[in-house]
Amino acid sequence: MFFTLLLQVIWILAALGDEHWTYEGPHGQDHWPASFPECGGNAQSPVNIQTSSVTFDSKLPALRPHGYDQPGTKPLELHNNGHTVQLSLPPTLYLEGLPGKYVAVQLHLHWGQKGSLMGSEHQINSKATAAELHVVHYDSDSYNSFSEAAKSPEGLAVLGILIEEGETENPAYEHILSHLHEIRYKGQMTAVPPFSVKELLPPVLAQYFRYNGSLTTPPCHQSVLWTVFSQKVQISKGQLEKLQETLFSTEKEPSQLLVQNYRVLQPLNQRTVLASFNQDESSYTTGEMLSLGVGILIGSACLLLVVYFIAKRIQKKKLRNEKSVGFTSAQATME
Repeated sequence: MFFTLLLQVIWILAALGDEHWTYEGPHGQDHWPASFPECGGNAQSPVNIQTSSVTFDSKLPALRPHGYDQPGTKPLELHNNGHTVQLSLPPTLYLEGLPGKYVAVQLHLHWGQKGSLMGSEHQINSKATAAELHVVHYDSDSYNSFSEAAKSPEGLAVLGILIEEGETENPAYEHILSHLHEIRYKGQMTAVPPFSVKELLPPVLAQYFRYNGSLTTPPCHQSVLWTVFSQKVQISKGQLEKLQETLFSTEKEPSQLLVQNYRVLQPLNQRTVLASFNQDESSYTTGEMLSLGVGILIGSACLLLVVYFIAKRIQKKKLRNEKSVGFTSAQATME
């Protein structure tokens, strides 16, 4: 009896061990496929998006988020699950512009080491950004729940927003980041007043990349219709530091800082990445657009100054010529 009970305990512990995963170490990314077979599949995420190799698809519509600007009156639950900071979203938020109606479930963030500007999961032209936001949805037209949809092709739809460090604070992201100190340890939760989730997205939603992939964490189900926006958003250096320095992946002591919670790039294999826009279309960030606008204004002002001085010089030369002609005529008259 004792031997049988001992075996049962060992089996239970082994099963629990299989469910435990981390980004590094003995339960890290290299070992995920052993416990979660789909993590070794051929349609995994994230990927490096090479813009020279994407296929333009004029039929891809602009995404239309509904309810994102008004997520209701009830507080939203912010949770440190030991792997990331996660914000639960009400089902009143959903997306149109996809094969079906995809209802929001949650959003979460990925970031790098303290002081690093490389923490995104997806990369564009082999360039990572400081962090990445994922907004997770499931096909509510075809499935009754997220867990059911997660195991089915295109059952999930995830928005990927690349985040870079900028000069000014982003007030939308502060709705999340200002509460991180309340959930420093794994398992802690707090209530966040509702805010416009739409403001977390880039202003231009019509320019994006689309491909079929997977969840970037175990069990890595290959059921995700990915939309990675071309335009990036910016947060300040101080906000990035909050993200990198506040949370712990452990419960109380000993504390382990929650950092570098991004998966390495996965092979694209035979998958096609579609683009909703031609590559010669503008895909600048807000900061880049402002810099470009300032540059154009300065350039225009300089050009106007050059034209002004040239005109003045021509005018002066013309006056000198007129005076010279007048003097010559007067001299001829006197003679």
